[in-house]
Amino acid sequence: MSKLSPRLLLVFTSLAHTFSHLLMLLYPTVVLVMGDVYQLDYDQLIALALPGFILFGAGALPAGWLADRWSSRGMMAIFFLGTGAGTVFAGCSRTPFELSVGLALIGLFASIYHPVGIAWLVGNAVNPGRALGINGVFGSIGTASGALVAGGLADMMGWRAAFVIPGVFCVIAGVMFLLLYRGASDTHSHAKLHRVEHVTGNGLRRALMLMAFTTVMIGLIYQSATVGLPKLLTEKFPELDTDMFGVGLLVGVIFIVSGVTQVLGGELADRFQLKSIYVFGLLAGVPFSLFAYVAGQYWFVVAMAAVMGMQTIVMPAENSLLASYTPSEWRARVFGAKFVLTLGVSSLGVALIPFLHNITGTLNTLPFLICIMALAGGLVACRLPQQNLRGR
Repeated sequence: MSKLSPRLLLVFTSLAHTFSHLLMLLYPTVVLVMGDVYQLDYDQLIALALPGFILFGAGALPAGWLADRWSSRGMMAIFFLGTGAGTVFAGCSRTPFELSVGLALIGLFASIYHPVGIAWLVGNAVNPGRALGINGVFGSIGTASGALVAGGLADMMGWRAAFVIPGVFCVIAGVMFLLLYRGASDTHSHAKLHRVEHVTGNGLRRALMLMAFTTVMIGLIYQSATVGLPKLLTEKFPELDTDMFGVGLLVGVIFIVSGVTQVLGGELADRFQLKSIYVFGLLAGVPFSLFAYVAGQYWFVVAMAAVMGMQTIVMPAENSLLASYTPSEWRARVFGAKFVLTLGVSSLGVALIPFLHNITGTLNTLPFLICIMALAGGLVACRLPQQNLRGR
């Protein structure tokens, strides 16, 4: 079998990262123009996406287990083909139940990427922090372009095209992946990971429990913001109520700007104490989210870009830290467990959106809730042990 090319691996894992977020986030924008399609209000329509978001996290652990026991390459092929097919199914749905099934299929197959793709990348990258930073930018591009693609296609061709066209492109990417990676092995190289030599036994278990809490807080912030931002922006900019492309453009600006911080975060993760980067990013989100709570219109966009930027700057440090604790043969499963917490348990952030909107009639308090979650995560992160910087 041929060995993996680290550069080509980075290309495909980055492309997969883009698709995993883009396809998951088509619906929160498309839903804004679907009120007359199924004669349901916003709260009822957005609730149809909840099973998909739960599966997006819950599927991570079995996906990581299968990658460790079977093949990372095979699981990535299933990711591309399954997620694309589920998106096309959602676009062809005729009833709310079929739409919910399509969204659930997207979540189930998209759950493969994070435990499998990131663990595969970390195991083969020469500089994991830099590779994770670049890869993270592509995830942010997916997050940003989800709203932009959905809004643009829905305005030009209707809501069904907003699902079908991206889904077809994802399937095509899967076919290309199979052709290029046919016969390649899953063998891991010796990546330059930070070592945490003095954290063992009870200390390691304590560190992992603390990280479990911080990853849930980050996941809650991310999930609630990505789902709630399109609706919140129509409240901040009433003139965009029927302009889906305009809403998508503003969401795109927020996540593109925030996504660039992952490159900086990756460079920092290769050079400085991981804990320091982690704590700084979480606590820096507190004043920015408070500003977003009181800001209006374009200052709100600036503040939310900073809030999300602080959450993404810590991602390379978080993933490098987790990888440094974990033997390579367990890495996909451990990342699977992490993303069950980040994307599964924190899908409560998705459930928070219809609940908050139903009881208050608005999402204006969402930035304040994000502030509380960032503060809680930052304070707990302060209790993590320090790491030395010697690679292996």
